[in-house]
Amino acid sequence: MEILVVDDERPIAEAVAYNLRKEGYEPLIAGDAEQAMSEFRSRSPALIILDIMLPSASGFEVCRRIRRTSDVPIIMLTARADETDRVVGLELGADDYVVKPFSMRELMARVKSHLRRRREAGEAAADEPVSCGDIHVDPARREVLVGERAVEMARLEFDLLHFLIRHPGRVFDRAALLDRVWGADAYVGERTVDVHVRWIREKIEDDPGNPRRLLTVRGVGYKLVAG
Repeated sequence: MEILVVDDERPIAEAVAYNLRKEGYEPLIAGDAEQAMSEFRSRSPALIILDIMLPSASGFEVCRRIRRTSDVPIIMLTARADETDRVVGLELGADDYVVKPFSMRELMARVKSHLRRRREAGEAAADEPVSCGDIHVDPARREVLVGERAVEMARLEFDLLHFLIRHPGRVFDRAALLDRVWGADAYVGERTVDVHVRWIREKIEDDPGNPRRLLTVRGVGYKLVAG
């Protein structure tokens, strides 16, 4: 499970990363806003630990950008105990707020708490029917409708479509899709994703050669849109 640590103070970022590894997580480190957004888009981390004071753009701005497309848990860090910062961060959609210097044990406890809540919420929603445009997926029945037309899908085709439809408009690279759909231990290559995307398009697109629902984002990956 990847966790993105965004802090321009390298010793702090490395210390947090070290403790995350001890807890079994895979840390990603970014030192500024642009690197943070690049890692977020390409890696789709499970949680973000985000410092407010960053070069070029603040953590508030990073939080604002992320919240346009994602509800990933965000724990904000700051060297100031000013209540205004806390209020602003929470209003922008941050889930938690930690003041430096902080207890590493407390930070790890908060990370685990937010990930547990997100996992429980995801499990509760996993069997709920979901739609994007005219595509309707019922995971409990393993059924797919495109408009009024029922579509038969193999297991991994269904699982990939279900994952994408639960994150409409969000771009995922091939590595992230392999991890989320096939599992981290699957012995398959990224080409597998392309093949399954082609098969899904043949079933949900009016013109698979010119898709309007399951789109390729050149140089990045794939996303599902309303079409």
